[in-house]
Amino acid sequence: MLKKFLALSMILGSMVFAASSVEAKTSNENGASAIVLNASPQWQMNRRNNQRGNQRTVRIVVRTVRRGRTLYRETYRVVTRRNGQTTTTLVSRTRISR
Repeated sequence: MLKKFLALSMILGSMVFAASSVEAKTSNENGASAIVLNASPQWQMNRRNNQRGNQRTVRIVVRTVRRGRTLYRETYRVVTRRNGQTTTTLVSRTRISR
């Protein structure tokens, strides 16, 4: 979330900077107004650095859960990312006994 916020603020900041520089160059040699825009990007994201954040460890966790009189075996897939975030997904729930 923080990376997205920083990227958005950098984009907006570069737009404000570019707009002020375009306003400074309003006339050319003939006296007519011209707008000069730079087509190249101001910055580029490093793909290797972006992919490094996606590294994760995946574990399968099986546990027994009682709901009322019924006993279930639940299998979860737990994904732990490098920054400490975990995502838990229920894979299967099998009834063992009543």
